[in-house]
Amino acid sequence: MKKFLLLILSGAVLLGGAVSCERPSVEPAWDGPIPPLTLRGVAELFSSLPLSSDHVREVKDAVCASAANGYDEEYMMRDLIGSPGAGVGSDGAPTRADSYAYPLRDLVRDCLSDRVRTRSGSGSGDAAVEAFLEALSGSGMQLYWPYSEAWDGVTMPVITFDPASKAVANVGYERVTGPDGTPVVREITVTEDLARRRPVWVVNVNDDSGYASLEILRRQDPDWGQGGRVIVGSDPGAATRSEDFRTLVLKDLKMNDLYESWFLGAAEVMVKCGSVQGFNASTEAELRLFQPTVTDFMISVKRSQLGQTLPFDAILISDFQDELESFALLLVEDDGGTRTSWKVDATVKLQSKGYGVTLEIPYNQRDDIIWRGSLTNQYFRKYAGEVIHFGGVDVTFELQ
Repeated sequence: MKKFLLLILSGAVLLGGAVSCERPSVEPAWDGPIPPLTLRGVAELFSSLPLSSDHVREVKDAVCASAANGYDEEYMMRDLIGSPGAGVGSDGAPTRADSYAYPLRDLVRDCLSDRVRTRSGSGSGDAAVEAFLEALSGSGMQLYWPYSEAWDGVTMPVITFDPASKAVANVGYERVTGPDGTPVVREITVTEDLARRRPVWVVNVNDDSGYASLEILRRQDPDWGQGGRVIVGSDPGAATRSEDFRTLVLKDLKMNDLYESWFLGAAEVMVKCGSVQGFNASTEAELRLFQPTVTDFMISVKRSQLGQTLPFDAILISDFQDELESFALLLVEDDGGTRTSWKVDATVKLQSKGYGVTLEIPYNQRDDIIWRGSLTNQYFRKYAGEVIHFGGVDVTFELQ
């Protein structure tokens, strides 16, 4: 009988890089005592704060925690306000909140309260400030800090925001000391080249916290990871199988091209595997009862890792049988939009008669398809261990 595997790689991938230049400007401002809950408004708010090295270190702790958990270099506003120093994927884990004498959330609260009192002339603006902080916490916004590993521990950040386009440059805000010794905020043009040379915080919207990263999945299942290499979904019964037993592994991956604005963040590669592996129907009635399954995980590739071969050793199929004849491979760049699906038909043989099995794979309507097609069992056997180029992604599969 024939068996069918669906392997899907969908990447949210990005682009950028030009030269930076400065231009004089006035201090960023907004109408009213409370800033608008927009990306620009929040960027202007953070640029108006008298940040200290401790505040920058708090953000660095959070983005490093997110990266260690398999996500982008990001600090979500919900964590900044509710759990200072926590990264994406750290839910339920101890945080370093107690180690911050004056966390960033308190600085935001105090500066907004002072502004409300000054602008409104009233003695207190606590209710308005708390309402804003609650709304900010639930907004899905975050501070994204690309190339954060290069921070020298001293330099203060330039703060910008996602311009919601494929632009490579945007206005940013830098707090400096004016000629009279008082702090002022000036506008500069921010590009990815500037972000490589000095700290740049981008206010954008989180799009990966809802996915389980490869690192998180490995931690959740203690059976994952045998021997010297980390293996996803390692099969404890493999040692008892015949020596012809094969496992299909995603050995490594390299991002060569980035497709969207660098303000959006890193590349999130979704790996989804659906198959009819283990199909053992012997009657038409059993065939109608069969339901294929799809499993998935996410790999985050930081912008500083562009062009680097990253090892993953993630098991895609634990029992790669000769009867598993055909594969479908889909690579898409995740752009969001309305949910749709790709229907793929597989054929299995039952008593010398072919029957169709349909797999329906969801993706977003605005996703750009990088590569889509069918691959055979023989293809993987022939090219196992070799680099395979799919659009802007190089992948190496291995049969172990």
